[in-house]
Amino acid sequence: MPVFRSRAIAVSMAAALSIALGGSALAQKKYDTGATDTEIKIGNIMPYSGPASSYGVIGKTETAYFNMINDQGGINGRKINFISYDDGYSPPKAVEQVRKLVESDEVLFVFNSLGTPSNTAFQKYLNGKKIPQLFVATGASKWNDPKNFPWTMGWQPSYQVEAKIYAKYLMKEKPDARIAVLYQNDDFGKDYQKGFREGFGDKASMIVTEESYEVSEPTIDSHIVKMKSQNPDVVVSFVTPKFAAQTIKKIAELGWKPLQFVTNVSVSVGAVMQPAGFAAAQGVLSADYRKDGADAQWKNDEGMKKWSTFLDKYMPGVDRSDNSLIYGYGVAQTMVKVLEMCGDDLTRANVMKQATSLKDFTPDTLLPGIQISTSATDYAPIKQLRMMRFKGETWDLFGDIIAVEPNTN
Repeated sequence: MPVFRSRAIAVSMAAALSIALGGSALAQKKYDTGATDTEIKIGNIMPYSGPASSYGVIGKTETAYFNMINDQGGINGRKINFISYDDGYSPPKAVEQVRKLVESDEVLFVFNSLGTPSNTAFQKYLNGKKIPQLFVATGASKWNDPKNFPWTMGWQPSYQVEAKIYAKYLMKEKPDARIAVLYQNDDFGKDYQKGFREGFGDKASMIVTEESYEVSEPTIDSHIVKMKSQNPDVVVSFVTPKFAAQTIKKIAELGWKPLQFVTNVSVSVGAVMQPAGFAAAQGVLSADYRKDGADAQWKNDEGMKKWSTFLDKYMPGVDRSDNSLIYGYGVAQTMVKVLEMCGDDLTRANVMKQATSLKDFTPDTLLPGIQISTSATDYAPIKQLRMMRFKGETWDLFGDIIAVEPNTN
């Protein structure tokens, strides 16, 4: 009997050891370059200088948000090391900085780098190395192309989708309009322009003039004067914040009163409407997916309370009317969600897998009813917008949420 007991004990111990080893294997931590037991290195490119420098607030907000996460203990015990470089909104400089992030700093992935031209310049480089180019800070439709660029994903709504919404609005509300289009002569502006024309279909003749400008131009006043000579009654500005403020201001100075649209990326009260002049900005139309930090209607909103508390501690004194603060917070919160989902598997492949597995995620700063969902064939996280009109010193939302399916390249 003792012999049999001994054998039983031996078998039991062997089984227990096998289970323990198996469990250990299953729980084994996995890392790629840029991740360890204590750290996650994230790279970023932002125009802290140059013609798009007003967007630099986004990078500063993300830095502050990740500092808050680190103060709270990090992500699964790991602190975020956020390395953000200035590219001056210059594609060649962006390429140089991304190479530095990958080859010298050895980041796990690149996150929310800003600008369509800049991101286009290093997209093939990152995809060739199988390094995630996550939540790109531009709405170009090209970021939703999982077949050809499986390591690149956008975050905000597509520029083309947004432009089509404006076209549909005009065909319904102002079918006899004579429309002037001002656009930035690069991938950013051309993406909007393409979607706008497609939105009109066989009614594209409503567009009577299209004027482009170079981002290096100090002022676009001459372009505004030229457009006015065509006598349009609608001006649609597919431009970045600095030029949006110039456009609204110059139109007012000319005593011209067309119906105006500005892009979603240029709706900041602090960076666009205030510099243009509140009187000049009355009635301007746009669309958005974010709450407005300057709007009293969100005073008791739980998500915005968290945003406000964050600013109080980590960015005191900032201009809360600058919606780049809203954007930076929301996209950083989305990134943290993805990293939490990664658990102890911090490989680049798993980061991408989790980024394409978001289901009805709602950052604190998105409008009610707007959620983030992705899949292996859907690289467009946000697909909903609401129209809005500038009134007084804030944006006034109107109409229902418009859900749109973006083009898949």
